[in-house]
Amino acid sequence: MNFTPPAVGKKIPATVVTGFLGAGKTTLIRKLIEQAGDKRIALIVNEFGDMGFDGDMLKDCGNPNCSDDDVVELKNGCICCTVAEDFLPTMEMLIAREPKPDHIVIETSGLALPQPLVQAFQWPSVRASVTVDGVVTIADAAALSEGHYSANEEAIARQRAMDESLDHDSPIDELFADQLKCADLIVLSKADLVAVEAMGTVEKIVSEHARAGVKMIQSSNGDISAAVLLGLDSVAEEDMAGREAAHDHHHHHDDHDDDHDHDDDHHHHDDFLSIVVAPRTFSSMADIEASVVEALSQPGILRVKGYAAIEGKKARVVVQAVGRRGRLLV
Repeated sequence: MNFTPPAVGKKIPATVVTGFLGAGKTTLIRKLIEQAGDKRIALIVNEFGDMGFDGDMLKDCGNPNCSDDDVVELKNGCICCTVAEDFLPTMEMLIAREPKPDHIVIETSGLALPQPLVQAFQWPSVRASVTVDGVVTIADAAALSEGHYSANEEAIARQRAMDESLDHDSPIDELFADQLKCADLIVLSKADLVAVEAMGTVEKIVSEHARAGVKMIQSSNGDISAAVLLGLDSVAEEDMAGREAAHDHHHHHDDHDDDHDHDDDHHHHDDFLSIVVAPRTFSSMADIEASVVEALSQPGILRVKGYAAIEGKKARVVVQAVGRRGRLLV
């Protein structure tokens, strides 16, 4: 199957694939790559440790347009909890590549909330170049038909315990609902293991959490056409209405004073806000470093990026800092 690359100046489409551990995300993505033809696909895979995904399964898919360099593994924990430190720099790296990818596919950890990941596409360095083509949520039909959310809920519990970066303790039923609520397409995997009558029950369970009008399709062994998975054109980052995670309904700014610093035990994946500040001229590199450290110490500040001038120097300094990490480049 051949695909037409994005037109010059058009945003790179990105597909977010989410679902619990063992639902079939990697199988579906591998089949997608195998039939991608001449389309250059970049992959961001968010698994870690021995609970996660074997990157070689995708790197050795046999598609010359998906080389080792096109598969980026994020192993520092749940992608929605490490957006600023892992996901955004990775996206910026892919955007800067030449030739640019025709499509970006992101496989989330089974514990990830898709909502904050979709919202991250509004980050200034990303939104001009990439858009969310669609969120594909995979639900394990075989497990659901037997009254479970996953074929191995104990593995999910172990994964949760291992992930030190995880800062949301969503119960498994709430996480299941949030993954479905954000979907533009829902895939009922392992359909060949489910009787027709039981599949009706599964579809009813899933439809209770899905947004109105979202298509639901059945799959066996990940055999779904790339034409079905790609090209949804949802622009999800600009259409969050109805996709809100459960915690978003429990945390309203109207319930707090305007000067409340929201310094809770767990952060709540609030929307990103970009602020442009014209800095003063600094006396030295050390002066810049001290100012960056002070800025990043403020509540809610995730990243500092831009240019700064030093007295007596013609060349400006490029400042890039995320969390407690930063670089100053002449």
